[in-house]
Amino acid sequence: MKKLFAVIIAIAIVGIESASAWGRLGHEVIIEVAKRHITENTKKNIAKYIPYDITKDAVYMDIHRNDKEIGYTTAWHVYNVDENGEYDMNPRLYKGDAILAMKVVEHNLTKQERLTDSAIVMNIRCLLHFAGDMHCPTHSYVPGPRCHWPCELNGKKIKSFHYAYDIMPNLLHPNKSCVEIAAEIDNASKGEIKKIQKGNLHEWVKDIGPKNAVIYKWNPHNTPVLNENTVELSRDLVNLEMRNAGYRLAYLLNRYFGE
Repeated sequence: MKKLFAVIIAIAIVGIESASAWGRLGHEVIIEVAKRHITENTKKNIAKYIPYDITKDAVYMDIHRNDKEIGYTTAWHVYNVDENGEYDMNPRLYKGDAILAMKVVEHNLTKQERLTDSAIVMNIRCLLHFAGDMHCPTHSYVPGPRCHWPCELNGKKIKSFHYAYDIMPNLLHPNKSCVEIAAEIDNASKGEIKKIQKGNLHEWVKDIGPKNAVIYKWNPHNTPVLNENTVELSRDLVNLEMRNAGYRLAYLLNRYFGE
């Protein structure tokens, strides 16, 4: 089977802890926000490779992360930030991370004439997913213990603090569709959107990391019973990060497929 990427940095195929940022709903919301800001030309060019609603591929990289052919992407869902909120290529993620994933996609899609159609599809799926992952509060690892401790939220045991933010979009927006949520949180002006989209991956991380670190003020590492107001405390942050992920995803889709 042909490799799905034109260029892959050598990465060991080993498993890490399960990580599914935002859950299905959150990832779908991010893509729906992006769809509101991609051009018609971009839509037409993407449709040449994915002739169906791209939202359907929101969690493709979660569902297939352990498939033999793309097992090397298992580690690509998270990344480290340092004490200043800047990207930290930490050796404990030597198998790669979400920022590496985005750099691989950038390399490939800026030279997509060299790729097979199946490779382009795979790169689009990676972009759709990892642009969302890099904005999730528990996927930008801050210095200190990992965020996988078991805990209790509002009287219910959940498998980890990490999982709390996987399900947070559902807790914040019960009974709403991804389309409805996207329309609700897509509230920035054109000028604000341009500012959010400006910069490179490392500059985006610098914007994301310090904002996401606030979740450990509400619930310090290894807190067994989470703050009863965790969901409401998280509302503005989660909506903001889903929205900004959508804006940045739109920017990248227009960049790679807009011509």
